[in-house]
Amino acid sequence: MGRRPGPADPGQHPGGPGNRVRRGAGRDPALSKPLPLAVLVSGRGSNLQAIADACRQRKILAEVRIVISNRPDCRGIEFARQAGIETFALGRIRAGGRAAQMAGFADAAGAAGAELVVLAGFDRLVSGALLDRFAGRIINIHPSLLPAFAGAMAPGPQSAAVDAGVKYAGCTVHLVTDEPDAGPILDQAIVRVCDNDDPQRLAERILAAEHRLLPSVIDRLARCELRVVGQRTTFSCMPGD
Repeated sequence: MGRRPGPADPGQHPGGPGNRVRRGAGRDPALSKPLPLAVLVSGRGSNLQAIADACRQRKILAEVRIVISNRPDCRGIEFARQAGIETFALGRIRAGGRAAQMAGFADAAGAAGAELVVLAGFDRLVSGALLDRFAGRIINIHPSLLPAFAGAMAPGPQSAAVDAGVKYAGCTVHLVTDEPDAGPILDQAIVRVCDNDDPQRLAERILAAEHRLLPSVIDRLARCELRVVGQRTTFSCMPGD
């Protein structure tokens, strides 16, 4: 096994000034245990399903400990319940405001023992207690090749790609910071834009790429050491990983 990312330096978020190396426990036997995840969703949860399937089939060294949502009735929460995964849902109004909602999410993820928070179709910006408590340990998948077409939820980036006439689109997994879609990039997948594409057709192919890319990045975070220098990231894996 390799090394898992540890917490970021106190008071700092990835992508800020200075160089930081996140290290786990090396090749400690404990690393044979799956990396515990908290997955945040707001919609149908297709990326959640891809992660859960990869975990169940032991294709990745991870397990979904809890699924968290700002929308109690979303399909992602229903999938998690049917799959026997712990769930926690809390709307902003019910929580009494955004800060309390984020604190509730952080508490739920922490109580479940999550070491990595995965935004998989979560339609709100992460801030406050959640961003602070899991600094350097939150990742997001975005349906464009960042930094292109940042700052919008699907189908905005796909529509923008078609309108701009780009020949290649895709998706990006990045570390989450307090600036939307601006954290250090962990990996990307390229999708060719066809001449007859409309936003929906392109979005379907990008989503299929997301289902492959996101579990792959999670597995590397579970097995390898992640080094972040400014906006640049590298994975260092031990032989055999």
